[in-house]
Amino acid sequence: MALTARQEAIKQEFIEVRGTWSDTWESVLRLDPEFLKAYLELSAVPWRKNHLDDKVKELIYIAVDANATHMYLPGVRQHIRAALGVGATPQEIMEVLELAATLGIHAMNVGVPILVEVLQERGLRTGPAPLTEAQEELKAQFTRTRGYWHAFWDEMLELDPEMFAAYTDFSSVPWRSGTLEPKVKEFVYIAFDTAATHLYVKGLKLHIENALGYGATPQEILEVMEIASVLGIHGVTATAPILIEEMEQAAAQRAM
Repeated sequence: MALTARQEAIKQEFIEVRGTWSDTWESVLRLDPEFLKAYLELSAVPWRKNHLDDKVKELIYIAVDANATHMYLPGVRQHIRAALGVGATPQEIMEVLELAATLGIHAMNVGVPILVEVLQERGLRTGPAPLTEAQEELKAQFTRTRGYWHAFWDEMLELDPEMFAAYTDFSSVPWRSGTLEPKVKEFVYIAFDTAATHLYVKGLKLHIENALGYGATPQEILEVMEIASVLGIHGVTATAPILIEEMEQAAAQRAM
C-alpha cells in the first residue's frame, strides 16, 4: 500500500532528524502516522538541543537498550550501527557494554542493607564490625580505581569481602583500560539507573554527583535522561509489526 502524502512527509522528517529508518518504523507509520510524528517530536529533543555530541548520544542509547533490565536487541543493533557511523570505535562500544554489566550488583546494594536490618531486628547484629587491614585495602583500591566511595558499600565490604573484591575487579576493567572520558562513563550509569526498567535511585543520585564532579553540565545530564525517557516506545516498535502481520493474515483468510 502506497504511503499518503502526510505519511511520506513524516517519514522524510524522521529520517532527517533521527538519521535512521527501518521496517519497524514503517509499521508504526502505516498504523498511526500522527503517533509516530508525536514520538518524533519527543525523541528529537536531545537531537535539537545537542548538549551531547552524536557519538555520546548513540552510546547512551546503547546503554539503555543493552542493560539487563531492558535488553531491547533491535535497538542495540540500530544504535551500534549508528554509533560506528558517527565515529565510535568497537572498543568504546564494548566499554559501554562492560559498564552496563555492573547493573547486577544492585541486588547486593539493595539486598545487603535489608539483611542487616533483619539481623538487627532479631538481635543477631548490634553494629558494624571494624574493618580488617585487608578490607581497608579493598576500600582504598575501589576508591582509587572508581574515583569515589559511598556508604552503601560499607556493609557489603564488611559482610562479604570476597564478593566485594571480585566486584571491584570486575567493575574496574573499563576504568583501568577504557578510553571514554570519566563523565561519559558516569552518563552510562545514569542512563540505566534512571531508565523506567530499573529506577535505582541511590545509584542515580551518586552517579549524577560523580558526573558533575567530572565536569558534566546539568544540560548534558538532562539530555541523558531525555534519551532514557523514550524507552517506552519499544512496547510499540516490538508489537506494531505483529499487528500488521495479524491484520494481513486475517484479511487473507476473509478473502479465501
